[in-house]
Amino acid sequence: MGMEHFKDAILMGKTTLGIELGSTRIKAVLVNEENEPIASGSHDWENQYIDNVWTYHLDDIWRGVQDSYGQMVSDVKNKYDVELTTIGAIGFSGMMHGYMAFDESEELLVPFRTWRNTITGPASEQLTKVFQYQIPQRWSIAHLYQAILNKESHVKNISFLTTLAGYIHWKLTGKKVLGVGEASGMFPIDIKTKDFNKVMLAQFNELIVSNEYTWKIEDILPKVLVAGDFAGVLSEEGAKLLDVSGKLKAGIPLCPPEGDAGTGMVATNSVARRTGNVSAGTSVFAMAVLEKELSKVYEEIDLVTTPSGDLVAMVHCNNCTSDLNAWVSIFKEFAVAMGMEADMSKIFSTLYNKALEGDAECGGLLAYNYFSGEHITHFEEGRPLFVRTPESKFNLANFMRVHLFTALGALKIGLDILLKQEQVQLDEIFGHGGLFKTKDVGQKIMAGAINVPVSVMETAGEGGAWGIAILASYMIHKEEGQSLDEYLLKNVFQGKTGSRMQPDPKDVEGFEQFIKRYTKGLEIERKAVEIL
Repeated sequence: MGMEHFKDAILMGKTTLGIELGSTRIKAVLVNEENEPIASGSHDWENQYIDNVWTYHLDDIWRGVQDSYGQMVSDVKNKYDVELTTIGAIGFSGMMHGYMAFDESEELLVPFRTWRNTITGPASEQLTKVFQYQIPQRWSIAHLYQAILNKESHVKNISFLTTLAGYIHWKLTGKKVLGVGEASGMFPIDIKTKDFNKVMLAQFNELIVSNEYTWKIEDILPKVLVAGDFAGVLSEEGAKLLDVSGKLKAGIPLCPPEGDAGTGMVATNSVARRTGNVSAGTSVFAMAVLEKELSKVYEEIDLVTTPSGDLVAMVHCNNCTSDLNAWVSIFKEFAVAMGMEADMSKIFSTLYNKALEGDAECGGLLAYNYFSGEHITHFEEGRPLFVRTPESKFNLANFMRVHLFTALGALKIGLDILLKQEQVQLDEIFGHGGLFKTKDVGQKIMAGAINVPVSVMETAGEGGAWGIAILASYMIHKEEGQSLDEYLLKNVFQGKTGSRMQPDPKDVEGFEQFIKRYTKGLEIERKAVEIL
């Protein structure tokens, strides 16, 4: 497409915008009518650990959203020499789960508690028993019930409970809504009605009846919408809040706000049954779209939905690349100290590729990447750890390989339940996120870990911000009766190429040996948490 075509699309509002608030980066992506990214902007940020809670301050949230939007607007100006004043539709997504509770005056009652917190163990355990449905610690309802168990005084004043994406959407439109995929990480969804499960809502109300709160759970949760639903328009106040320059016009329609799991599924074309995706960055999670219900409740596996409301098994791990990145930074420090070139992209590429030269099972090395707790292996806190015996083959290739392996260690434990015990059939898994940026390496390691073909699309680097932009596009461009997976096949991914990698039997066997060592060595990690 020519430059004039892109200019016309921007000036006439034939674009959609997606903004996703990830763990370490907020990204804005503008796409044209063909769902191709034409401009982008980003803002780096980090969570804070304050009073034993992982959190982000509200000011940091808005500063990041405004900066990523502003960077995207500057990109439009630099590339096309036009001012961005209107957009066809907008969508917001963010880290799923967590706890944002507001009172009647719309004031945040306690600091935002993110998905990363593992402080709701008793609530998670009790709710799972009551509902007979897995309620992970990071889910909003677990945070709420833990606050009740803790007798926190703010609970009686709650008027609205939402997630990060729901909060942004509410402030920009006035609408207290959530996409069903994001909502499924707050409270269990009834797959038939594609709404919160009414039986479980009643069970929760009965559970807390002695507290005599003025609210019932259904009163404080957002309204659930599915992909394609209209979710309100950008208000005058919202336009000023998003675009501090004041040039963006109000009245732009917004799609339902979604979670990063759902946008990852969209961005990798894995919303259809027998497909799945793995998002590997600060945290790692795998999504598998199911053909039927699982045979029983597993504490390692969450049941959520696609943005259209289809059942998905989700294996979520709090830790993935943080420790790996920390070690790469050490090598950068060494390079600088030696007076060498220290280009991070080159360092990552060199070290990741070196891992492919290592022994299949990492030469007897062992590492744990636990910056925070890990519910799959029953840790409430973590300690990054590297261990070897005098007989281990300690070289650079094995060192990098073991850190790539351990980034997927907890994930494999969860996926083995799905693939081996439940016999879930997957034709392929789509990979996206930082682990897959170095060509072939993360993809090869992942295929070996789960023994399933792994594909990485050329568009995978666009990530969830592109995914939510596509959901906004689907809302305004879908044909009558056209499902989301049909729209993706016809309007987004038709003709798109990517690389598909079959599992290498040596990697599969090597990972099986490693995971036995990993499981056995968890006692070392427990001692580290206890002593350090």
